[in-house]
Amino acid sequence: MDTRHIKVIAFDADDTLWDCQGHFERVMQQLYDELVPWVDRETAALELFATERKNMPLLGFGTKAFTLSMLETAMRVSRYEMPARKISEIQQLCYTLNEFPCTPLPEVKETLEAIMARKSALRLVCFTKGELLDQEHKLERSGLKDCFEHVEITSDKGEREFRNLCRKLGIEPHEMLMVGNSLKSDIAPALAIGCQAVYIPFHVTWELEHADHFEHPHMVQIEHFGQLLDIVDARP
Repeated sequence: MDTRHIKVIAFDADDTLWDCQGHFERVMQQLYDELVPWVDRETAALELFATERKNMPLLGFGTKAFTLSMLETAMRVSRYEMPARKISEIQQLCYTLNEFPCTPLPEVKETLEAIMARKSALRLVCFTKGELLDQEHKLERSGLKDCFEHVEITSDKGEREFRNLCRKLGIEPHEMLMVGNSLKSDIAPALAIGCQAVYIPFHVTWELEHADHFEHPHMVQIEHFGQLLDIVDARP
């Protein structure tokens, strides 16, 4: 990794700054329980994944899309036999995802504040995908909003979105370091346009974000957030 020209550090939000997927997994497990009279839990999980994948081009990412996919799966897999009361309970459980606590993961807040305190002129931005209000509210609940000079929320994160971010910030791709937990949407597209990248694996990954691990000369993997300071301090 070459950090000599880094001017901006961009951070993914969900499962990089705070736990998100863990809360979704909790809700998904409840759906699998309710579908046991019709299918086993493994089949229920596959059916939900198939629904989410089908709906992605139309609904995108976020709690609203997830809720619709959950309800659709419940009705289809149960052959519309699941009682309305149970459907309503699943809906209400999905709604709790609009207000779960976005407590920063270990070392996140301290590390961001330490980078801000260094006399390095590094600019910190949050670059996340999902539904606009959903992501805005999570950032507010996290208490981390003031750590970032710019917040970019997009419907997806591919090479085009990374290039657009660089243009908005007035930098070249090689001047940005992307930090995230998803090889598919945080790391691979950033590297493809010439950014540097730091990969921080999270203990659970959404099925649609799974990707084979790979090595790259402009990517490093760290195991905990505080190690990012070693990379920052290694800059000449």
